[in-house]
Formats: sequence, C-alpha cells, structure tokens
Amino acid sequence: MAVTRRQFMKVSAAGLAASSVGALGFAGAGDALAAGVRPFKLERATETRNTCPYCSVSCGVLIYSMGDKSKNAKSSIIHIEGDPDHPVSRGTLCPRGAAALDFVKSPLRLKYPMHRKPGSEKFERVTWDFALDRIATLMKDDRDKNFIAKNRDGVTVNRWLTTGFFGTSAQSNEAGYLVYKLARSTGILALENQARI
Repeated sequence: MAVTRRQFMKVSAAGLAASSVGALGFAGAGDALAAGVRPFKLERATETRNTCPYCSVSCGVLIYSMGDKSKNAKSSIIHIEGDPDHPVSRGTLCPRGAAALDFVKSPLRLKYPMHRKPGSEKFERVTWDFALDRIATLMKDDRDKNFIAKNRDGVTVNRWLTTGFFGTSAQSNEAGYLVYKLARSTGILALENQARI
C-alpha cells in the first residue's frame, strides 16, 4: 500500500500534536474539566409521568419538579420533556408540547375559577364550590325548561338538545366511558370529544 507524501505529513502532525499535549501537562485536563462541570439539574428533581393536554394525540410527557413537600417548600416545575417509554409518542413532542413549560409558567394561565356577573365588564375570582353550584343550577334550569320526554308521535325519546358536553382526549378509556354515561343519562345528545376536533 503506497502512502503519499501528504498522508505521511498529516499522520506525523497528528502524532506530534498528541504527544505534545501530554508533554505540556494537559494529561489531566479531562479530569479537571469533569470535576468543574455543574451537576445535572434533574438529578435531584421529582419525575412525574403525565399526558400532554394540547390535542387528541395524548403524547406522554415527563414533568420534573423541585421542592420538598415534607419541609413545606413549594414544589415548582422546572423541566418538561417527552416520555421515551410512552407507546403513543415514544419521547417526541410537537412544538406546543415541547413548549408546555411556558404554558405552566405563564402569568396569564387561569389557576382558579373566574365569574363575570351579568352586566359587569370584569371577571372576579370565585371558589370552586360557587362555580360548581352555579354550573349545576344553570344546567338544571335549562334541562327543566328544554327537556323533551316524548316526540310528536308519542315515542319516549328523553332528549336535552339545548346543552352540549365537551370531553377531553387526555383521559383513560374508563374515564371517557363514565363521561359518556353521565352525559347520556341527563339526555344530552350533543356530546363531543377533543379527539375528533
């Protein structure tokens, strides 16, 4: 096998450079660099598996949080990434799912129920009890007013056409079944799911 002059010069230069690094005292540079690197930020974080809330694909996400509940420190989410063990997404996320940390940290994110009184121009914070009671009252009033027990032919239909129900795709099959049963038991026909949108 013939070696050209150019190949010989390249190999010689590489060998000289490698031996010079050791001779000049840089042999422990790798160890010193490793000692100076800060620890991995997720090493002490708590990992929680969850489902991305954005669309009907229901990709798996890993949520990392810091804070010790036993010492009354407020837990805070510091990182969100795709779950490589999830059968749907295998660790990949779309741009919205990859930016989920911005959604969590957004100052515009709603964290509690809000209510706008009739005629008012602003929303006010209310309790969960108030919000759920209000929803139940409005649903009952609407159902009492608009429930159709029988059609024109006298056939029992038990329909409630003036209210709809919107479900989420980020739930288990069992939870979806319960939502379906709840909506149908009230007579609601307009039942939609995020997975179809």
